[in-house]
Amino acid sequence: MKIIRAAGELQPASGGVCVAIGMFDGVHLGHQQVIRRTLEEARAGGAVSVALTFDRHPNCVVAPHRVPPLIYSLPQKLRAIAALGVEVTLLISFDESFSRQTGEQFIRKLAHDAGRLRSICVGQAFTFGHGRSGHVGLLKRLGEQWHFVVHGLPAATLDHQVISSTRIRKTIAQGKLADATQMLGRPYALAGTVMAGDGLGRELGFPTANLDTPGQVLPPRGIYAVEAALDGERFRGVLNIGVRPTLAQPHPSLRVEAHLLDFDRDIYGKELELTFLKKLREEQKFPSLEALRAQIAADVTAARQVFAALS
Repeated sequence: MKIIRAAGELQPASGGVCVAIGMFDGVHLGHQQVIRRTLEEARAGGAVSVALTFDRHPNCVVAPHRVPPLIYSLPQKLRAIAALGVEVTLLISFDESFSRQTGEQFIRKLAHDAGRLRSICVGQAFTFGHGRSGHVGLLKRLGEQWHFVVHGLPAATLDHQVISSTRIRKTIAQGKLADATQMLGRPYALAGTVMAGDGLGRELGFPTANLDTPGQVLPPRGIYAVEAALDGERFRGVLNIGVRPTLAQPHPSLRVEAHLLDFDRDIYGKELELTFLKKLREEQKFPSLEALRAQIAADVTAARQVFAALS
């Protein structure tokens, strides 16, 4: 999949372009039906399939006090879009200048810059542009002028409830990861860049990869058996999400720390993606570091039993 930053980079062939538009956080089943409809239109008309999305949540700019935690990091989102077969992702930098465009200005510029715009596909309730001035009705009116077809698709549902990014965030925060997996259409996974920690894990005999997961929704605190993806390889591990209550800390902070089994490499600065297999236990405070070391060893043994059962 090619990633571009401006519609003028499309340079489509004679078939033109078919565009799916959305924030696509999580690329869940509802988003997938929007994107797949675009793929069908593109194939039928010999057009280029395009997913138009944003590099951050719009609220980061227009309502910074109401930014929701994200389901996916940006690299995760782009991988999920690519996996559906999209040819091009138009990744818009959502900044102050862009946020001032009305919905109509945004679509007129897109239609002008993209070349031959054949179709736009969105969720039926999707709104966009300054003051949420853009909606399916506006798209259809502009489609008549610019000769593109508009598809506003109804929301996907699960258990008679709408599938939304908001609903998935809630299930993840509640630890209902199987429900999140159903709505995502793929196993829920958390990704982040490995950053330097304080070396306590190595001191205890269980070195950890500390993940930087800014702005992402996290499952509840606790210890999990996980599968880790790193540079195209897969490893097994034990993940701690918590504040390390055994340590005397004046200002404890939430950490995401993964101990990869039978692994010893320098992976600072690399992305690690973790798929959750089973929660092993709740976070707890131990009377000493020795007691903590013994419990981590027990956690590793429990995780190996989980992996053996799944093999």
